[in-house]
Amino acid sequence: MPYYRPIPRFDHVRPADALPLAGGWLWFDTVEELHRDAPARLIPARDLPAEAMTRLTAPRAPIAGLDLSRPQLMGILNVTPDSFSDGGLHFDPADALAHTDRMIDGGAAIVDVGGESTRPGSTKIPLDEEIRRTAPVIAAIRARHPVPISIDTRKAPVARAARDAGADLINDVAGFTFDPELAPFAAEAGLPVCVMHAQGTPEIMQKDPRYDHVALDIYDYLSGRIEALTALGIPRAQIIVDPGIGFGKTLEHNLTLLQTLSLFHGLGCPILLGASRKRFIGTIGGSDEARHRAPGSIAVALAGVAQGAQILRVHDVRETNEALRLWQASTLGQMP
Repeated sequence: MPYYRPIPRFDHVRPADALPLAGGWLWFDTVEELHRDAPARLIPARDLPAEAMTRLTAPRAPIAGLDLSRPQLMGILNVTPDSFSDGGLHFDPADALAHTDRMIDGGAAIVDVGGESTRPGSTKIPLDEEIRRTAPVIAAIRARHPVPISIDTRKAPVARAARDAGADLINDVAGFTFDPELAPFAAEAGLPVCVMHAQGTPEIMQKDPRYDHVALDIYDYLSGRIEALTALGIPRAQIIVDPGIGFGKTLEHNLTLLQTLSLFHGLGCPILLGASRKRFIGTIGGSDEARHRAPGSIAVALAGVAQGAQILRVHDVRETNEALRLWQASTLGQMP
């Protein structure tokens, strides 16, 4: 079975037969055709099979009110004492709300609230504690802001409490495989979802992760999860995919995924890139402390935008937004 990775372009000189990438800001006229058992080759985009062409070119419908014809920033709000990059800083509800205000003012189009750390080596926490951390903060944000809110959880009871508090989307790092009740709840509640790939649980995911072909293996995994979710009644147009940078991947795996990110447009869903402050950024950039990785995180975010990623999940919202505005102005000629 072939896989098709469009070669994204943003040049002003655009061939007449160029195709729009996911209805967004990039175009392509060449595709890398990938195989598991044969060498890759380049083919003209016009030679794509009809279904592949439709999935690669069709505009992505709005999700939770987000206009996905342009890049959007998802601000990270960790209401945990032990997250890898900012554990404890926003654990107090007043601090969490103040940080949310700053992120929205800085350009966040959606806020992702998480009450359980899923960093490598972390362990799960009791349901009641995760709900206690997240639901009141979500309710406080909803009372103050109309911004879409995502609940970052693997558990149906947490998602239910978050929905009741005002959450608009479920973001599951376990790809809706941890709790068998979570996906049916999302379907029942009519909530859009973000399905992420992770190899193994947080406790063990960084212990020698291996793949036959990391990009194709993750593509197939996400394709299977989309089929499972659509079978439950969640429309494909309301599913976001996330290849899971740093979740059961080596540095080399992460770089391969970033270099081939446009492959995942073939799933016909918006792409979320969550690389902010990850360890590989510190390794390459030379920043041991996660809080000092903003420059590297921004560089990776802009590389993702250049491959058509519609949503960037970031810690440093204002700084990323400023860089993104300059990238759009200098490459696309689009003034904010």
